[in-house]
Amino acid sequence: MVFKRLLGAIGVGGPSVDTVLDGGAVRPGAPLSGRVLLRGGGSAVEIEHVGLELIARVEAEHEEGESEGTAVFERFTVGGGFRLGEQEERELRFGVPLPWETPVTELYGQPLGIVLGVRTEVAVAGARDKGDLDPLAVRPLPVQEAVLEALGALGFGLRSADLELGRIGGTGQRLPFYQEIELTPAPRYAHAVNEIELTFLASPAGVEVVLEADKRGGPFSSGHDALTRFTVRHEDAAVLDWNSEVDGWIRRLTEHREAYDTHAAYGHAPAHHGSVVDHGHHRSGPGLGTAVAAGAAGLAVGVAGGLVAAEVVDEIGDFFEGDDEDGGEEGDGGGED
Repeated sequence: MVFKRLLGAIGVGGPSVDTVLDGGAVRPGAPLSGRVLLRGGGSAVEIEHVGLELIARVEAEHEEGESEGTAVFERFTVGGGFRLGEQEERELRFGVPLPWETPVTELYGQPLGIVLGVRTEVAVAGARDKGDLDPLAVRPLPVQEAVLEALGALGFGLRSADLELGRIGGTGQRLPFYQEIELTPAPRYAHAVNEIELTFLASPAGVEVVLEADKRGGPFSSGHDALTRFTVRHEDAAVLDWNSEVDGWIRRLTEHREAYDTHAAYGHAPAHHGSVVDHGHHRSGPGLGTAVAAGAAGLAVGVAGGLVAAEVVDEIGDFFEGDDEDGGEEGDGGGED
């Protein structure tokens, strides 16, 4: 048994901790399971609290430009209120639900460049130590997978994916950030748009699909953005003709039809219900006062499910190693213990 982190804030000779997640990527809304392994140090201690934090690397736009940092988007308590003896080893099993809006980090095993982690916090005698930090892999829900597969089949390319601090107006978004997947246009739409940005906002009832197009200008007009939203029930994943469905969404977005009401509830609106709105930019984000991840390294994203990768660069670097030492302020998604 290898313990990865000594609880340095608790003092020399204190306990150590290792968190082991059960194997494989998980889906949004599904249980995340694993175990926290504790080993006592040179003397017995009272373990007041053992918790898990879900954290994400996020980006923010502000007047000075862009910055990167970390945001906590959920917290769970998995144990506490027991005495850990000298050199004693104890295992705490856990199973906690991932938020439905948890970002997708991979598609068919290919990384999308999204960095998520599970951090363990242990409190002993009033001192809290952010001990172990483990990467979290999340695969798409069936509806998300179907939409991505259809985009690939239609000829769209994957340019990049990131997490943006802020909110998309008019949606049911709950987390303090949203995932943005940037796509190069399929040949049939290359004359109309420079790129398309895709966001999934999942809930227990379905998935809200947000598409934003950077539309090209014409001889007598400048380029502008258009945004559309569609809701899809989870049970529709296996029954819809997704190539036709998604192509209809894109056509509606690029043809700039008149906006109409989209306030149908999940489970009642057909998948094709949505609206198109031209705008300056409906996605908004506050300044980011978070700990900036240290280091950078390139990571290429391969071809996945027909979705062609195009110049995808991920700056994962030493995120998981350097986060705890930055000591900066963190964003908080408001998850309850």
